[in-house]
Amino acid sequence: MESKEEIRQRIWNLLEETNIARFPRPVFNRIPNFVGADIAADKIIKSEFFKQSRVIKVNPDSPQRKIREKILESGKILVMPTPRIREGFLVLDPSRIPNDQYKFASTIKGAFIYGQKVHPKFLPKIDMIVLGSVAVSLNGARIGKGEGYGELEFAILLEYGKISKDVTIFTSVHDIQIVDRIPVEPFDVSVDFIATPTTIYEITNKHERPNGIIWDLLSEEKINEIPLLKEMKNKKSSF
Repeated sequence: MESKEEIRQRIWNLLEETNIARFPRPVFNRIPNFVGADIAADKIIKSEFFKQSRVIKVNPDSPQRKIREKILESGKILVMPTPRIREGFLVLDPSRIPNDQYKFASTIKGAFIYGQKVHPKFLPKIDMIVLGSVAVSLNGARIGKGEGYGELEFAILLEYGKISKDVTIFTSVHDIQIVDRIPVEPFDVSVDFIATPTTIYEITNKHERPNGIIWDLLSEEKINEIPLLKEMKNKKSSF
């Protein structure tokens, strides 16, 4: 079986070689933007889960920007992680943002201007998550760019009771980002739906999600570079 890193490199290369990659390029070491990203986003936006959700967490990457804008347009609360989770999470309340600024607010730069930095313990309960991916498989396994932040965000939110373990998770990718198999590790977070420009897949045989942070699998370096993790570990050690 291909390793996660081999899959990443293959997909990044394929997106560039076929010219399916879109700005920002090159897509290496990114959650890649792709031709048809907005069409895939529309499939998520039209889902019943989206319509019924009040608070939605979305990654800050380019292919999911339209979803973030639509959340604000729909009067829902948008939760975005800050880069590398260094400053916790941003909460964007559309009632506090001028209507003509929703598109700008859905970008990383705009989110820092119009969003409020919030410690996870003060976040509202999150109803739905959208994760960016480099590759996904039809059993719900996914890989990001290899730094583990999507998995850590899930684990942190679970530890603080802001999501349930079975929270509905979508990802949007190009069809060529779907692969046969992805190695699964204990900290990996499975997805429930995969939206592409051509279709939407509902996953029925996904792997078990983690119950929270698996401290034994985190390096001291990773803990020390994320103030929130350091705080959580220190609190854990004091009991």
